[in-house]
Amino acid sequence: MQLSDTFGRKFYYLRLSITDVCNFKCEYCLPNGYQHTEKKCFLSVDEIKRTVDAFAASGTQKVRITGGEPGLRKDLTEIIKVIAANPAIKKIAMTTNGYNLEKNAQQWKDAGLNQLNISVDSLTPHLFNKITGVNRFDDVMRGIDKALEVGFDKIKLNSVLIKEFNDNELHQFLDFIKQRKIEMRFIELMECGETNEFFNKHHLSGDGIKQFLHNQGWVQQMRAKDDGPAQVFSHPESQGSLGLIQPYAKDFCDTCNRLRVSSVGKMHLCLFGEDGVDIRDLIQDDSQQPELIQRLHDAVSTKKVSHYLQEGNTGATPHLASIGG
Repeated sequence: MQLSDTFGRKFYYLRLSITDVCNFKCEYCLPNGYQHTEKKCFLSVDEIKRTVDAFAASGTQKVRITGGEPGLRKDLTEIIKVIAANPAIKKIAMTTNGYNLEKNAQQWKDAGLNQLNISVDSLTPHLFNKITGVNRFDDVMRGIDKALEVGFDKIKLNSVLIKEFNDNELHQFLDFIKQRKIEMRFIELMECGETNEFFNKHHLSGDGIKQFLHNQGWVQQMRAKDDGPAQVFSHPESQGSLGLIQPYAKDFCDTCNRLRVSSVGKMHLCLFGEDGVDIRDLIQDDSQQPELIQRLHDAVSTKKVSHYLQEGNTGATPHLASIGG
């Protein structure tokens, strides 16, 4: 039976975190780097398989592997293969900072990965280094070139809009995608519990970009039922497209179609607002699947109508890496 909530929203899309460790120090997420405050035992390959199987049996068609940085897991290729083995999963995507993409793009694609989202907050090397806290710009660019070469079904670049950092690079990004089949996505900075000071200083609305696109003849595309929340625009003179994610928009939550599972086995109904529902006790044995599926449905029935970000709520999420962004 399809996972759905009391507001009529159906959930086809699972964002599955496999680690909360990250090797970048992005200003808007982990400015002091990842802090090893406690020893964590991340989901095993078998636990991941049982989780995906239960979601697939409940109507999930797309899985996005997230982190932290999923590329830090040495068994990532095996994880992709396990997810791809479920015939109900039609799309497997991954969000990565791209630091080891050049080396691994081919084997990840061969394992079953269809789509890639690569975080690129600036196309200016010194700004990229300033935002991410690492000198990896050239590595990431080579990774993008390799991803294009091996032929993923879809490649997206994610750039968080940050006032006083990358707010004047729109034309640079548009030039970058003009001859590349890439979806460039601008994401409004979101406020989390540990980053509210940075948010207050550097938040920038995407409304100006949207108006510019309309003025320049970009046309908004229809959204598939398992797509993420981006409004995607195309232009006849560009091979690439441009997406805009505005979590503070009035109706942002109306089309929510995704659920999250953290790297330690908690199901989250929203990126913000709650502590999650523990499912790890029900992914230890294949025989537990009926009970796990029932817990998923019971949890989804309690999902709220909105994340209430527009009212200043930052919920229980300390930073985006904690449950996979």
